[in-house]
Amino acid sequence: MRFTKSAYTKLIPYYKNHVFFKSVITRCASTGVNLLNGELTHSVKKDIEKYWRDKINLNTYDEKDNTKEKFYALSMFPYPSGSLHMGHVRVYTISDTVARFYRMNGYNVLHPMGWDAFGLPAENAAIEKKIDPVEWTYDNIKKMRDQLHQLNYAFDWDREFATCDPEYYRWTQELFLKFFERGLAYQKEAFVNWDPVDQTVLAEEQVDANNCSWRSGAKVEKRLLNQWFIRTTPFAKLLFEGLNNPTLKEWRDIIKMQKNWIGECTGTSFELQLVSDVPNYPKTINVWTNTPEFIEFSKFVAISPNSPLNQSESYQDVKEGIKLMDAKVLNPFNGEELPIFITDKVTFQPFRDTYIGIPCASMDDYQFSEEVGIEFRRHTIRSYEEQQQKISEVLSKARKWNIGGYPVSPRLQDWLISRQRYWGTPIPIIHCPNCGAEPVPRDQLPVVLPKITSSFSNKKSTLSDAKNWLNVSCPKCGGQATRESDTMDTFVDSSWYFLRYIDPKNTKEMFSSDKLKNIFPVNLYVGGKEHGVLHLYYARFISYFLHSEGLLPSQEPFKQLLVQGMVNGKTYQVKSTGKYLRADEVEKKDGEYIEKSTKEPVITFWEKMSKSKHNGVDPLELIDKYGIDTTRLLILADVAPTSNRNWSDDTIPGIINWQNRLWITLQTFVNYRNSVSLEELQAPPTTPKFVNDDAYMFDSRNYFLKTVIFNVTESQQLSIAISRMQGLTNSLRKVCLECLQKSREFERALAVQIIMLAPLAPHFASELWAAFCSAKLHLISESEVQLDKDVMEQVWPEIDMDYNMVLQLNVNDSLCKKIKIPRYKLEKLTVETAFDLASKDPDVQHRLKDKKIVETKLLSKAGYDAKLHIKTEKLRDVVTT
Repeated sequence: MRFTKSAYTKLIPYYKNHVFFKSVITRCASTGVNLLNGELTHSVKKDIEKYWRDKINLNTYDEKDNTKEKFYALSMFPYPSGSLHMGHVRVYTISDTVARFYRMNGYNVLHPMGWDAFGLPAENAAIEKKIDPVEWTYDNIKKMRDQLHQLNYAFDWDREFATCDPEYYRWTQELFLKFFERGLAYQKEAFVNWDPVDQTVLAEEQVDANNCSWRSGAKVEKRLLNQWFIRTTPFAKLLFEGLNNPTLKEWRDIIKMQKNWIGECTGTSFELQLVSDVPNYPKTINVWTNTPEFIEFSKFVAISPNSPLNQSESYQDVKEGIKLMDAKVLNPFNGEELPIFITDKVTFQPFRDTYIGIPCASMDDYQFSEEVGIEFRRHTIRSYEEQQQKISEVLSKARKWNIGGYPVSPRLQDWLISRQRYWGTPIPIIHCPNCGAEPVPRDQLPVVLPKITSSFSNKKSTLSDAKNWLNVSCPKCGGQATRESDTMDTFVDSSWYFLRYIDPKNTKEMFSSDKLKNIFPVNLYVGGKEHGVLHLYYARFISYFLHSEGLLPSQEPFKQLLVQGMVNGKTYQVKSTGKYLRADEVEKKDGEYIEKSTKEPVITFWEKMSKSKHNGVDPLELIDKYGIDTTRLLILADVAPTSNRNWSDDTIPGIINWQNRLWITLQTFVNYRNSVSLEELQAPPTTPKFVNDDAYMFDSRNYFLKTVIFNVTESQQLSIAISRMQGLTNSLRKVCLECLQKSREFERALAVQIIMLAPLAPHFASELWAAFCSAKLHLISESEVQLDKDVMEQVWPEIDMDYNMVLQLNVNDSLCKKIKIPRYKLEKLTVETAFDLASKDPDVQHRLKDKKIVETKLLSKAGYDAKLHIKTEKLRDVVTT
């Protein structure tokens, strides 16, 4: 209730018997460093963080606790490069803040950490440093784990793993075997992307628009190799349509990126067998058509002159711009052998360099067939029903023959997972000259990487160098056989790691499906936008596949995304030479930047932080200079998490000043409260300003609490949440001294201030809370706070039921009116009562005059404002008789 002076006087007898009035001084479980009487110096901050370090990370996920609702907060696990950068600090500070927030809201929170540890950088570093990549990787993991501990994030460290642990990649191999058994993992010869620098194959997804490698930057070559693929195309349509799932929250432009990558599934691809034996040529050609119902009437295949398939020297010229290869492909739907033309006189689909010609379905194909002298007959399909039946028959046959037959876009190809490098998960296949490709028996998993340390002295290594390891008996016939020497793309390891976190110690299966039922899908996934296509596509595919196997409770793996922006540094570059400079090597003269030593003109711009460009900020230096919590607030303030951040020191004074204001506010409150007698605290207020200030504190507490909750859980604007907390600090410092002394609402608002700060700056907030609890608190309710517990153990505060929330009225999607209504009424609103309330308002009456109500819809959530959407249309004249 909101206090007036008379109400305060009436309640004095009650509060005299209140538990807090009886004890007068109730201390927190931890008393803090007791430095509140001094200034908030850097040394004091260090002492605070040292004291609270081991006291703020006590709550980890309890899989056996079914009394609390579960929440899975996941940040993308890092590659162990050996040192944290500001991008790491940003993503993990975001996820840590959210995890702490939901723990305080009573959730059983899973917030794990691990390492995406396989990949080329480790192997390249091993070659450069002449050490084993195992040694390099685990040494870096230790360094980065220590750095994360310095930041004191509340991760569930008992669930930690690295993808290069045999205990982990044993289950990546199990995943591969599941694909193999379902016919989704297959090997074929194909022209593939070859990185000449890293000397390995790349998937189509890992080559940029300029035909360069995503990692080395080298121009990609095409090579004919026998490679392993995962058949993702059977799930293409499901993956595309799944992006319309209304449960996907804050996916924003990631949905557009994913849809663009998958493409609308308007046709079907088929793998057609090459009839002739052409040297250095693949055995199959993949074609796509949007008229599969006519596939049996196809008459030719065309290949673009720019295609790597244009390799054969065995052909004859038909006409200018048209060559006929001395090879054919088999159309399995009619048994005919189709000629192959090399030409650009047909219209190839985007991302396709092959084309299947069906003259009876396309006027262009009709004209091309006439030009090259191909005879054909017209064929028509009489009705839509007949067309659909024919499509169904064709696709069914193609799937039975394992040559395609799934709805897919012309863009999407199956996932190429083979890599010709050592540091990756071994593919669990044994090649037998008699039996073919045989899966490694499950009781022989994991297939552990052999040690070939000596090979890293001066060159790249593959499993082909491990001769003894390669030689093995065939699991089927017992004869001499050879292990697969390619390893898997690291994207396979990272496409399912979030599932292993839920059950990391399981030695019998990838994970227990029962354990996943209450915690999957992931509630919030935090990571960089650069992973918005590849990683998310592969992770979604794996999730859809495992759901189809009955192992996951849902198809989509991630409910809500928070795609954080890049942290950019200011870059200085000599204009004439392109040389990168440090900031201290540059000066500004007459509004222009120049190099100090040479006076050469310097250009400046913002780009991703990099050591080589001298534009980076070492997060550990920031921690050493400002402390953990100040660094956390710096990385979260001013800029929304989803936006790129141009790093600047300009934010630092504002954050430090805010911390100082909070420190001084607590000093004033505690010193004043503890310097007066109990009788003075009990005495009724005498200052006329008290009543207004008390009401102001009530409104401030609820308003800023509401907006902070919204900006953490809904809009993901943590920077705005910080500014709202700063607004509450300003409110606390505006009221009269007697309000600070005697107001229940001041106590409640100050408590809320510290509790809201706790997820963002846990050490600092813990110290403030210990100081708060050391004061004479005589009005705040024990149902709101537990003064015998630290701040991280407090229950997140609720908006008061009698606080006026907002019912927003929208007519035809435009704002019409905002009506204030107490929360207890708002939460009981139905569409009918909300409309009845709205219709009594004159402004709404005017908007609805002479209109027909088509639809009314109420959107509301406990603790938030509500929206009533009204759709109308003009009334038509009605003729009556």
